[in-house]
Amino acid sequence: MVWLQAGSYYADSRGFAGTTSFDGSQVHFHHLTGEPGEDTGTFRWEGANLVERGTNPDGSTFLEIWTPLPGAAGATGSWSGPDHHVVRVGRHVVHVDSGAGTYWRL
Repeated sequence: MVWLQAGSYYADSRGFAGTTSFDGSQVHFHHLTGEPGEDTGTFRWEGANLVERGTNPDGSTFLEIWTPLPGAAGATGSWSGPDHHVVRVGRHVVHVDSGAGTYWRL
């Protein structure tokens, strides 16, 4: 699974993409493409990894450990249309549409 974040826009290769916001204590992930809903989480650093604990749109909870990708330096951007969302970070690209998420390394 690959998650890319460019500014407030994200794309997750599991099949959802959208925007993030922060309310002072939790980060909210607003799903705009793909899997509908919103999940929330809190973060803390453990060495080079970012640890997230959160709640899924269905109310279940999760723990995820985010590891930085090599080759992430360079161009970043986000593009969207009525039924798709694309985020690029360096050599990494994730495309999400209503059917799936896809990851490429350039």
